[in-house]
Amino acid sequence: MIITDTHIHLYSEDFDADRDELIQTAVNSGVQRFFIPAIDSEYTQRMYELEGNYPDRMFLMTGLHPTHVKENYKEELAHVESQLEKRDFYAIGEIGIDLYWDKSTLEIQKDAFRKQIRLAKKHKLPIVIHCRNAFDEVFEVLESEKGDDLFGIFHCFTGTLEQAKQALSYNMKLGIGGVVTFKNGKIDKFMDQLPLEELVLETDGPYLSPAPYRGKRNEPVYILKVAEKLADIYGKSVEEIADVTTRTSKDIFGI
Repeated sequence: MIITDTHIHLYSEDFDADRDELIQTAVNSGVQRFFIPAIDSEYTQRMYELEGNYPDRMFLMTGLHPTHVKENYKEELAHVESQLEKRDFYAIGEIGIDLYWDKSTLEIQKDAFRKQIRLAKKHKLPIVIHCRNAFDEVFEVLESEKGDDLFGIFHCFTGTLEQAKQALSYNMKLGIGGVVTFKNGKIDKFMDQLPLEELVLETDGPYLSPAPYRGKRNEPVYILKVAEKLADIYGKSVEEIADVTTRTSKDIFGI
């Protein structure tokens, strides 16, 4: 069984004390592949070090996280572009719009999102979308950029069935994490109305731990709780969930 975590911040300071141990525990449990989203230039070196320590397991993205889109965002986007010229990445992410923390930056968030989508198209890469309190705004940008060259993952999907179908219409797969295990998460109520092939697994560690670990640090091995919940929803084995979602991850990332 090979499980793919399509979204985990393993370079986060939250993992500094026991990172190697946590990765080994996950690998022993079948979690073999980790896709690593970017935040901003301050984390670039930590990401490279993580990749250097686990070259066959860590697959890096580059991008500017929407909550880090500030006055200097054009400098940060220039950094993203410079990295893309130097080496290969597997996606542009995580990018998007977040109106939970700061609504005043909406216009520059949209600009950064659109520019990074176009970078992804230029480099023939998938995008990984962060969307918080911003479905309408994210869909507005995707609508203006839609096409065969737009594809990727709607990370940490928390919307309605209608919003799920709209996301899928833009060649996005849905990143399913701990929220599917929450009693008030709601997405578990309609997940079986979507083809399993449209989903990928993620933790978003160290954030969004699944039940029964909610409120604690999210660890790599906890992705098994997400797989178990989906196995229950779809009436399949955890192995089948792992196989289908890993196959979908390979289709998206090309590896």
